Amino acid sequence: MPSTFETVANIISETCDIPRDTIKPESHAINDLEIDSLDFLDIAFAIDKTFGIKLPLEQWTQEVNDGKATTEQYFVLQNLSEQIDKLIAAKSV
Repeated sequence: MPSTFETVANIISETCDIPRDTIKPESHAINDLEIDSLDFLDIAFAIDKTFGIKLPLEQWTQEVNDGKATTEQYFVLQNLSEQIDKLIAAKSV
């Protein structure tokens, strides 16, 4: 079974036509991969569907806007994968 990161990287590669080998755990979805907000919504939808969760994008955006979080916490792929794992774990409780 592929890791959460592998699955997310594959979704990004397919959704945004970005070569899979350029997508690294330390890649920032917006700054490094240049994914725009509309494409990121498509990615989030695919992640929700694939993992059976709901990414709290509005909450994350609010936290970043309020200075309570950095974009790196949610948009660096390794961190995004960890957030997904937490959501999956919370769902299975």
